Amino acid sequence: MSKVCDICKKGPVTGCNVSHANNHTRRRWLPNLQTVRVSINGRTRRMRVCTRCLRSGRVQKPMLRNKAAEAE
Repeated sequence: MSKVCDICKKGPVTGCNVSHANNHTRRRWLPNLQTVRVSINGRTRRMRVCTRCLRSGRVQKPMLRNKAAEAE
């Protein structure tokens, strides 16, 4: 499964760990992805979205269905 946000396409960034002795080893910074249910064109689907997109309101979560209201 790819580590890319489905909204903004943010993905892993590479760089180096640098020790006190100035040794360099490669490392990756991963985006903080959350699996959320998203409403798109009236349909609900699961997407992997970064927390920046969730916080900024780029994702519309589906309305909760009340089972008691549907029975009426």
